[in-house]
Amino acid sequence: MKERFLHYLWQYQLFNKQKLIVTAGESVEIQKSGYLNHNSGPDFLEAKIQVGDQLWAGSVEIHLKSSDWYVHNHETDASYDNVILHVVWEDDMPVFRENNTVVSTLELKGLVSKQIWNKYQNLFQKTNRWIACESVIGEVDNFVWNNWSERLYVERLERKSNEIEKLLKDSTNNWEAVLFQLLAKSFGLKVNGEAFNSLAKNTDFSILRKERINAINLEALLIGQAGLLEDSIDDAYYTELQQIYRYQQHKYQLIQADHKIRFFRLRPSNFPNIRLSQLADLYAKNKNLFQEFIKSETVDSLYHLLQATASSYWDTHYIFGKQSKKFKKQTTKSFIDLLLINTLIPLRFTYQKHIGQRAIETLFDIVQQLKPEKNSIVKKYQDLGIKVDNAMDSQALLTLKNTYCKPQRCLECAVGLAVLKG
Repeated sequence: MKERFLHYLWQYQLFNKQKLIVTAGESVEIQKSGYLNHNSGPDFLEAKIQVGDQLWAGSVEIHLKSSDWYVHNHETDASYDNVILHVVWEDDMPVFRENNTVVSTLELKGLVSKQIWNKYQNLFQKTNRWIACESVIGEVDNFVWNNWSERLYVERLERKSNEIEKLLKDSTNNWEAVLFQLLAKSFGLKVNGEAFNSLAKNTDFSILRKERINAINLEALLIGQAGLLEDSIDDAYYTELQQIYRYQQHKYQLIQADHKIRFFRLRPSNFPNIRLSQLADLYAKNKNLFQEFIKSETVDSLYHLLQATASSYWDTHYIFGKQSKKFKKQTTKSFIDLLLINTLIPLRFTYQKHIGQRAIETLFDIVQQLKPEKNSIVKKYQDLGIKVDNAMDSQALLTLKNTYCKPQRCLECAVGLAVLKG
């Protein structure tokens, strides 16, 4: 048994409350169970408990055994002097506050129904399962799931927003520079994301502003910063980019990315040189990309804004010096979806918080128009009966798996609570 189970029992009062008696023999009436404390100190705050003829207001502490009071050294901690009730599964010894007064103890063993106990054991005691509730998650009420899905998605946005806040602090609140860094990482995808991120960190955004007057200069800057112009290749376009970059490198004292760029196991359309050329085109066409992004209110306008095309050289090439069948290399709708899901919507969420605007419904409307991501986690939940209609659903499932299912935080999860209550 875990202590969190007792928190769950107390929070939702899931035990027989008829004729409660503390182990000292006095009657107990719970007028207010208090609220769960997520910080240091007693587990539940602002409770109201009547013990015998005395009404107490204060905190409730919860342990598996009453002796855990001493294991955690609460008897020497003044912050536990206001504990008015010690709730335990098993009362194995009396406990005292720092001032040597006894703490009233309520033992829950014998007060919990067999049904609740069996559901708890079924949820937590079985091993070798992908998630604890995999046999019943598909039966959870749609109302419960839809509300929880929205909360999970906002939780994911908040986590990403905290990361963006750090970038803003480092850039002295330069939103355009932060957007460039985030987009660079996203254009690199999983394989080259960190390398592209390193490239963006090592390329001051003021340099990009100066060089984007000419699209080929911007392409030379980005591809050169990625370390892809260091060889000797008999190709006119490669030589032109190399010469431009060498001048830029000397002029700005540039430092290249400290991560190795990789081509291995990438589809040709995702080759780093193609993606960097598209990124250069995006910034060459949009002088104030962040402001244009903030003004865009519809999915269609965002698709139009993020449409980028690699330079004409890449129409007949995937790598330098080797011709291929002619094909225009544009950012696809599915790629733009990834940019919106992983970069632009979290950035907009952060910006709205900065200006005191909590228009989360607009972001919901955008993300719900995007197709769900395809990955092993989403596929597994679908196999278990979870309906995935859009990108908000898939993002919520990623948070559910990594934040709640993996660490078995079932008692903090709406699905887990629904399973136990059902």
